[in-house]
Amino acid sequence: MAIQWYPGHMNAAKKKAAEQMENTDLVIEVVDARLPEASCNPMVEELRKFRQRPCLKILNKTDLADPAATAAWVAYYNAQEGVTAYAMTTKKPAEVARIPELAKSLAPHRGVPTKPLRIMIMGIPNVGKSTLMNALLKKRVAKVGDEPAVTKQQQKLYLDKNTILVDTPGMLWPKIALASDGLMLAASHAVGSNALIEEEVAVFLADEMLKHYPQLLVARYGFKDVEKLDGIGVVEGVAARRGFRQKGGDLDFEKASHTFLGDYRSGALGRVSLETPDTRKERLEQYAAEMAIKAEKAAALAAEKARAAANGKRGT
Repeated sequence: MAIQWYPGHMNAAKKKAAEQMENTDLVIEVVDARLPEASCNPMVEELRKFRQRPCLKILNKTDLADPAATAAWVAYYNAQEGVTAYAMTTKKPAEVARIPELAKSLAPHRGVPTKPLRIMIMGIPNVGKSTLMNALLKKRVAKVGDEPAVTKQQQKLYLDKNTILVDTPGMLWPKIALASDGLMLAASHAVGSNALIEEEVAVFLADEMLKHYPQLLVARYGFKDVEKLDGIGVVEGVAARRGFRQKGGDLDFEKASHTFLGDYRSGALGRVSLETPDTRKERLEQYAAEMAIKAEKAAALAAEKARAAANGKRGT
């Protein structure tokens, strides 16, 4: 399943963000610590690099992510020019409190009454931007909800007399190239429910759990012989153990899928990361190889059509 989700308001949000970037000193990009690259919007990097703005990349929801994977991602991003990574969770006020000083260190020429530090907070839907805004300002100024894309308009607020925050709507991008990215985003609730089939997303997540965290499946659901299961078997096992059955006695795969995804999203499964820098590299290499094969086949087909056309002309 190729998952794509780009509602009309996101295109308007991109245009507004491009205009605002000129008057921005620093971009805070919030990503999901469980899937940092899959939850990075390439348009954010494109916009900030065009204006040569530094980036404080916040890996949020670390309480849900694998600590070893998070540490690897922090090192990965800190090696990039113009990027400083900070892993945190909005559930810990002390971690939120560090952000203003980190931001000021990245734009030391700003942050005085005559030249306030102008920060734009960006990211995809449901990574916690609005929750972060509320935590920074210590009051509810941004809407927060379980569904993605709650925020649909920019808003500008003063953190203090020397710092301005601009909250932006969550933005995905027009085409998600890697199918696995779309599935990871869907599993993590960054995509609208109308753009996905929960059962397929649940099977993908189950397969990833079997590869990297089988012990968490055993701990949560009491599976035996987990090494003999596949993704479908995991979801069926959830249905059996939770007593989810349809009329007639068949397992309710749909309800089990919903429950399984909910357990992942809430952290009930444990601390799970869906990608690391190494697995990301592998997926990109596989995608490049697939694209090369497609290009080769397209070139061969075009050449065959050209030969057929040439032969037709000679016959005439």
